[in-house]
Amino acid sequence: MSDNRLSVFKTYKLYVGGKFPRSESGRVYEVTDSKGKWLANAPQSSRKDARDAVVAARKAFGGWSGATAYNRGQILYRIAEMLEGRKDQFVREVADAEGLSKSKAAAVVDAAIDRWVWYAGWTDKIGQVVGGANPVAGPFFNLSTPEPTGVVTVLAPQKSSFLGLVSVIAPVIATGNTAVVVASADSPLPALSLGEVLATSDLPGGVVNILSGKTAEIAAPLASHQDVNAIDLTGADATLAKELEIAAADNLKRVLGPQPVDEGGAFDWSADPGTHRLTAFLETKTVWHPTGALGASGSSY
Repeated sequence: MSDNRLSVFKTYKLYVGGKFPRSESGRVYEVTDSKGKWLANAPQSSRKDARDAVVAARKAFGGWSGATAYNRGQILYRIAEMLEGRKDQFVREVADAEGLSKSKAAAVVDAAIDRWVWYAGWTDKIGQVVGGANPVAGPFFNLSTPEPTGVVTVLAPQKSSFLGLVSVIAPVIATGNTAVVVASADSPLPALSLGEVLATSDLPGGVVNILSGKTAEIAAPLASHQDVNAIDLTGADATLAKELEIAAADNLKRVLGPQPVDEGGAFDWSADPGTHRLTAFLETKTVWHPTGALGASGSSY
């Protein structure tokens, strides 16, 4: 084989509705590693791409939210399986994106795979934790059950290109929501590659949609979009977060504020995530049902 063989460079694309479109705008931007070396051209998403992603997420919501919690858990576990098989690729991409050694990048990828498994285990348990029978004064059953909020916009962390990314996507879809994810602007490649894994992991198209580009440009139309039900501002700085929160108030979206960081501007994504991200985008439905002779009817709110 000739030593002069040219490498086949990867063309990164968006992941929307289970497909891999180029940006509607035709724009791309250069992605570099921590030392400024060119890695690839990433699609620079437009407002139209954002709207298309919302349409795809809404279309997928009915089927995904209606799936059994056990089935959602199986699919999240399948994602972990697929990542395990492509670990070497993600180690390279995370090392380039975050300026890590190969061993440290491998530890990050392992933690991200384990995070998928962790959330897979919660899909059929969170309902028992946050729901249940409520004591009431009167001849009634009073039952509370959690339900997914709907379409959630997720601004992925800027500095944690993979573990942080997984940590904000997995809890959203584990609880039956669908997601429009805005990848880290500077380090989008692991997120775009994740789309390839999701597409081959039994996850229905449209449940997760991944966009790359300028965070503020993509997030602005998503925050004010009337068919987006909630927004996670993890990847927004304080100024952008305030602007988006104001825009989100137009149709009373649920808003999860920016992730608190330490003095160095980082957040320990390897820490126990707890359940707060699972419950952040759940609504509680309470059903009243009379007991005894009047048990033929009931009401809910």
